[in-house]
Amino acid sequence: MSQDLTKKKQDTVQPAQSPRRASASGKRVLAASSRREKAAPARRATPTSGGILSAWCRSIRRKIRHIQRRWHHIVREVRKHNFPESERTPILLVLFAWNMLPMLGSLLREKTWGRRKQFFHSAEQWLANLERHRLHPAMFLGVGCTLAVVIALCSVYTVGTTVTYDGEVIGTVESRSTAEAARSRLERITTRTLGESFTIDDSLIQYSSGLLKRQDVVDGDAFEEDLSEEIGLVTPAYCLYVDGERIGATPYEGALEELMEQMKAAVTNADTVSCSFAEDVEIKEEYVSTDEIMNLGYLAEILYSTKTAEVTYEVKKGDTWSEIAEKHGLTSKELLALNPGYDTNKLQIGEVLTLSASVPYLTMTVVQRERYVDEVMYGIEYTDTANLYKGDYKITSAGQYGAADVVATVTYVNGEETERTVLSSVTLKEPVTEQRLRGTKERPTWHPTGTFRWPVSGRVTSYFGGRRSPGGVGSTNHKGIDIAAPRGTPVYAADGGTVTYAGWMSGYGYLVRIDHGNGYVTYYGHNSSLTVSVGQHVYKGQQIARVGSTGNSTGNHCHFEIRYNGVAKNPLNYL
Repeated sequence: MSQDLTKKKQDTVQPAQSPRRASASGKRVLAASSRREKAAPARRATPTSGGILSAWCRSIRRKIRHIQRRWHHIVREVRKHNFPESERTPILLVLFAWNMLPMLGSLLREKTWGRRKQFFHSAEQWLANLERHRLHPAMFLGVGCTLAVVIALCSVYTVGTTVTYDGEVIGTVESRSTAEAARSRLERITTRTLGESFTIDDSLIQYSSGLLKRQDVVDGDAFEEDLSEEIGLVTPAYCLYVDGERIGATPYEGALEELMEQMKAAVTNADTVSCSFAEDVEIKEEYVSTDEIMNLGYLAEILYSTKTAEVTYEVKKGDTWSEIAEKHGLTSKELLALNPGYDTNKLQIGEVLTLSASVPYLTMTVVQRERYVDEVMYGIEYTDTANLYKGDYKITSAGQYGAADVVATVTYVNGEETERTVLSSVTLKEPVTEQRLRGTKERPTWHPTGTFRWPVSGRVTSYFGGRRSPGGVGSTNHKGIDIAAPRGTPVYAADGGTVTYAGWMSGYGYLVRIDHGNGYVTYYGHNSSLTVSVGQHVYKGQQIARVGSTGNSTGNHCHFEIRYNGVAKNPLNYL
């Protein structure tokens, strides 16, 4: 066993051979390898790129293993407190720095301990001096009271500047520079608000500095507002803007928000889903002219009122001047005043007319959840019958509406319903289907179709409605249209029906009147001759007369009228 231990020690000590021995042995190994290479040159193959790369990698691995072995050796020597030997400069520097660390650490500890000793010594000297110069209790008390009085005075009083304007004290600020800055800001704001240059007269404003109570000193913003109020030209206020337009202003904070909430509360209840304004409503804090400050009640009246706004209307087929005016609550003269230069008798489809309408300042959109009982529409069943003409129906059993419990959300814009969405519907009563007979019998050609054709081709020379009587002949309230055509041009029935008049009729001249059996009656006047008689059935497009200029007429034309239940209608709405 002792022999094994001796052998192990020898194995352990072997790596610690001196560098000189290692280098000598290395040289011998290299010499032997070179001799072997020279002895067998013929057996070597031409090196390839792959072989060179693998040889290079093996060389790198050998160097790394050598460095690792050398480092492990140095560490073992250090642990044994031996000073490792080496002839390489980098290793010598590392070993030198490694062994200098303990010495540097001891020097740092000595220096730190010396400074601590010096600090403790100075503190002891200061305490000793304080013991020798101890104050008398009465003096200490006096100094303390004096300091307390000074602190109390500084907390109550301060040095400030009092500003007067035209003999009136405006306020007290911490310094004259603060007052001057507030004055400059107010001059710029007033100039911008009034749109004209403004400066405060130096002779009206005075400054005086002195000892003042702290509670009397105000900041620059408060002083600026006080000075503005004293001058009276502009005032800081809260302004209400609707779509960028300033409606009014009030000096009270939160008043406009409360007014908006009151307007919403007036139109909402427990079933209200949402309430909002369609316009962009904004509240801004800014300076305004003092004249623009208004009472909140007056501001509310403005918001509840309407304003005049210009709206337009595009002319559609069949429109007449009088009907457009009546539809929008205007007279023909008022509409013409808004659209000067228009010919009221010759409107063109697509023309845009200007209308004057009152619109509210605020458009309030309210969404309500409503519960109600609604009617359910009944169905219709048809039974064909040869006893009725095609297009005619007869009810044999009337239908009955059902009932349903409905929950819906309804949108109102300024009180008018614009949208309704049904959320749920529960049927309470089923509807009863209506029974109808539907005609299959062919309709005679003279039966009305319900639509009208032009009675004659030509140019319209006089339109329906008010007009200037041509040549002083005829009515100024034209009940039909005049269609110019050469004398003798055929005149056709506008729809099927029965002739109820065929002959001379005062201002109409030779007239044909056709009753279409559905409430409509048509007139064809000023004819030169007639081709039908009373009681005759005529079909749509059948010739009934020839164009002429009889009666109150100034030229050859066909006067064409359409009347429904006795009331004259504009023929252009039907042709």
